[in-house]
Amino acid sequence: MKTSDQEGISEGSALICTERYGSNRTQRYLEGTDGSLVCERHPTEHGYRSLRDFFVSLLLPHGYPDSVSKDYLAYQLWDTIQAFSSSVTGSLATQSLLRGSGVGDSTATVAAATITWILKDGTGMVGRILFAWMKGSRLDCDAKRWRLFADLLNDIAIFMEIMAPVFPSFFILTVCAAGVCKCIVGVAGGATRAAITVHQAKRDNMADVCAKDGSQETLVNLAGLLVSLFLVPLVSDSMMTTYLLFFLLTSLHLYANYRAVRSVIMETLNQSRLSIVLHHYLKEGKILDPEAANLQEPLLPGLGSQVSVSLGAPLNCLVSSVSELDQLKKDNRSLYLLGWRKDTGGVAVVLHEEASSVDMIRACVQSELLSRKTNSSDQHKSGGFSMLRGQDSHHCTDSVALEQTHNQINRMFPTFLQGLTASGWVTNRNLLDSDDWRANWDLKKRQ
Repeated sequence: MKTSDQEGISEGSALICTERYGSNRTQRYLEGTDGSLVCERHPTEHGYRSLRDFFVSLLLPHGYPDSVSKDYLAYQLWDTIQAFSSSVTGSLATQSLLRGSGVGDSTATVAAATITWILKDGTGMVGRILFAWMKGSRLDCDAKRWRLFADLLNDIAIFMEIMAPVFPSFFILTVCAAGVCKCIVGVAGGATRAAITVHQAKRDNMADVCAKDGSQETLVNLAGLLVSLFLVPLVSDSMMTTYLLFFLLTSLHLYANYRAVRSVIMETLNQSRLSIVLHHYLKEGKILDPEAANLQEPLLPGLGSQVSVSLGAPLNCLVSSVSELDQLKKDNRSLYLLGWRKDTGGVAVVLHEEASSVDMIRACVQSELLSRKTNSSDQHKSGGFSMLRGQDSHHCTDSVALEQTHNQINRMFPTFLQGLTASGWVTNRNLLDSDDWRANWDLKKRQ
């Protein structure tokens, strides 16, 4: 095998084949004068490509950019900025904690500082366990929201650590509260980072993406430590300068986090994105692609208008008698039973054991439609004489709305599903926060 910088090819040599490495490097194979296979290489680009390829292989996943999602680079750039800001503010917090623990104070004891640190770590561990128990199943469904929440909570924890020495009487309490916040950040941040990594790893290369993300974070933290070595001594004697630097870096940290999370374009449907897509479809008759829907997705908790639906609820939430069950099975012509919870009055969906991801999407779409119809009915009733007709009228109206949504979903869902697939949405899996209850009724009787 020869290369083009060697002798052996003549002008007009026949092209045998081309070859590429990823999407950035290409080369051609030509037939040599002696019949050998010669690889054409450009000497002027050889050194530049080698240096570039070194840094790419050092910090980016193998096969970049084809092996990761299109939003990978934008996310990592903003994530790098926020990690640097957090590293420097973390150094400011460490300085404040050491000062509050008695470093430099001749009257302080090692035992007191040790007890403070043990209490801080112990309360944080308890908080980590409780948060994972209460919110662990929600982190996948709203990864972007919880990612932003984790970074905001991290800034609050750092602020509490910086302010702790100002109030010596409450130092231990403040430090313990900050420790709880940081442990929650560890759970929420780590879990959502894993969810985003799953989205970014397009060649089942999650371990490689995770490892390179760790390399990038380590390099950024190292840069943050070097900057802190020069910066922290300059501001250590002035609390006002410390606070000013903290607020500047925190503002940069929050902005970079928002831009990082906003740049993530997920193709799987959660309730927020499904609600946005459905609303646009009902209004314009078109399906939003993942990029457009993700740009409209609310990132702060409490925002958004999606319906709260109990997907995968137990059967006794919907019915309490055989006649009610028979009626529900008669009305629902799909692999789920939809109605109102008897305990809360909210929408609930009982899933069959054979229900697929598409059935779950269909159930959530029907829940959205049902909520729109019942809300519009309530508004209509509040302005007229129907308001005086009592609870039976309300139940009757809800039953009519439920029957209407059955007919509507049967007409529109096949086209809606086809539009989702054509627009690039993934429908064979979802993030709709389904519980694990599954029922098994005779499917033949629903025909």
